[in-house]
Amino acid sequence: MRASRLLSILTTLQAKGHVTAQALADECEVSLRTIYRDVDALSAAGIPIYSERGSSGGYRLLDGYRVRLNGLSSTEAEAMFLAGLTRQAADLGLGAVAASARKKLLAALPAEMRPGAMRARFHLDASAWFTEGESLSLLPLIADAVWNERPLRMRYRSKAAERERKVEPLGIVLKGGVWYLVARDGGGARTYRISRIGQLDVLDKRFEYPADFDLEAYWAGSTRRYEAGLHPNRAEIRLSPRGIAMMDAFLPPYARAGAEISPTVDAEGWRQVTLSVGSYENAALDILRFGADAEVLGPPDFRAQMAEITGALAKVYA
Repeated sequence: MRASRLLSILTTLQAKGHVTAQALADECEVSLRTIYRDVDALSAAGIPIYSERGSSGGYRLLDGYRVRLNGLSSTEAEAMFLAGLTRQAADLGLGAVAASARKKLLAALPAEMRPGAMRARFHLDASAWFTEGESLSLLPLIADAVWNERPLRMRYRSKAAERERKVEPLGIVLKGGVWYLVARDGGGARTYRISRIGQLDVLDKRFEYPADFDLEAYWAGSTRRYEAGLHPNRAEIRLSPRGIAMMDAFLPPYARAGAEISPTVDAEGWRQVTLSVGSYENAALDILRFGADAEVLGPPDFRAQMAEITGALAKVYA
């Protein structure tokens, strides 16, 4: 147990550079006194760990010192094999590097498990159904700029216009089979679809990566704001028991998540549902999928539009 903790302290210091004793204690789930003893033991073993006093003090390794650690456990190596990101690594220009890493992971597995690990058991297909692949010729260059903190000058084609932009790349996200660049453009972070980037130049100078930026947190917040923007209206509908069961299949995830379903049923066994929708024209297409198992109650404009559409359909099929 202690050996594992000492290894964890070393890898944390190597990855983060400077870490406080309290942060190490929290990560290892032990007391500060235990961390002090562990650091003393590492120093006694010849590991060049230095302490810094003061309010911003902590521990760090001697500059340039690297710990060569190959001690992956078999279960850790198995977990890494679950990723199955072969295609995505190739898109990023890291196909050869990923192959080399897999060989090293393979060496960490018990001998009896290696033949099975050589054959793919898990495959991740991140692309969306019924779509053609996007042009990703610039993705390796962008990934290199993200990693090395180099600004980009690019021509970006938005829905409105095409213009030149100078940005500081902060991260790359793969969502629903589409690659996105998250970058700082003068002010805060913004999202760019990589397939819409035209001419691209990686600039020589480096920028300082914002210490408080969290890519995962940014993306989660950006996704919520985008979905909310697509569903600015509220609608009231009635659904039959069969319609309630069809909500998961026919409503967008954001609309399902925010739907309020009445706990009581009316005389016909139907329930009233209040949910967020986009434009009434698009919302009508979603509700029409329910057929006769849904009725729009309001707002009046939405109900009128549904009446107009269903009336036109009735004439077509008369």
